[in-house]
Amino acid sequence: MLARCPHNLTFHTLQRNPMPEPTTPPAHYQSVLRPGLFTGQVHWVTGAGSGIGRCVAHELASLGATVILSGRTQDKLERVAAEITEDGGRCDSIAFDIRDEDAVKAGVAQIVARHGVVLGLVNNAGGQFPSPLAMINKRGFDAVVANNLTGGFLMMRELFKQSMQAHGGAIVNMTADFRNGMPGMGHSGAARAGMANLTQTAAFEWAHAGVRVNAVAPGWVASSGMESYPDAMRPMIRGLKKHVPLRRLATEAEISAVIAFLLSPGAAFVTGITVPIDGGAPLGNGAFPTQDHARSAPYNGFHRAVTPEFLK
Repeated sequence: MLARCPHNLTFHTLQRNPMPEPTTPPAHYQSVLRPGLFTGQVHWVTGAGSGIGRCVAHELASLGATVILSGRTQDKLERVAAEITEDGGRCDSIAFDIRDEDAVKAGVAQIVARHGVVLGLVNNAGGQFPSPLAMINKRGFDAVVANNLTGGFLMMRELFKQSMQAHGGAIVNMTADFRNGMPGMGHSGAARAGMANLTQTAAFEWAHAGVRVNAVAPGWVASSGMESYPDAMRPMIRGLKKHVPLRRLATEAEISAVIAFLLSPGAAFVTGITVPIDGGAPLGNGAFPTQDHARSAPYNGFHRAVTPEFLK
């Protein structure tokens, strides 16, 4: 049942229910981690309605976690929740804007009251638009920083204060490949670099509570997010792989695999780092160009992944 909550929250629950026997058994997520790894745990994924967030939510659910799906659009969350339920997983969804401090406080309180301890947070929500620095106004700059840094900070802080401070946990933040700057998206690069530094500070300050904090820095990923860019950018996007030593874009599952590992007990002594997942794109220089090849086989563990049409 859909219910309205304070501070413009929308809260929805989908529990695991018996499904009729399908004529053709559905495929399932093929995680590299062991089955049941997160059974009995609650993990939260922001920006779970599409792209990498949707993939991560599926992988965590396939490993036994009850996954909290959050984002700004309830309809998108409900579609992902229906997919997870159809695959036999467990999830709840709650819609709010991570830039709204009161909504974050209320949303975290709702989930903690309903589920108790939240052991994992994937701070995936974000967004940006392409623009050279000279054309970015203050409003646009502030909006991107709020999406990619301030909102993530609010989620980290509230989950720490309301759950993890007493019970421990693991946080994985989303940054990006900013090692050589981010020409054309300087506002996003500044926010993502800030998130990498915030990750280090939180890892230090919260270690005493048994909370690990890490980040991932994806490069170019063939996800649904590519569809949001204007048509004029599509030829450039198709040519991005020429700048990657592995000569291809990442799959969503290749990003999710690293995130899931960082949440896992196998990463129990890993904290305060940002893991690049970029195919080596920032390496080398124009004096020694990369070679064309087709030797890098992608990992396609996500059974519901859909490659954007213009990249096929």
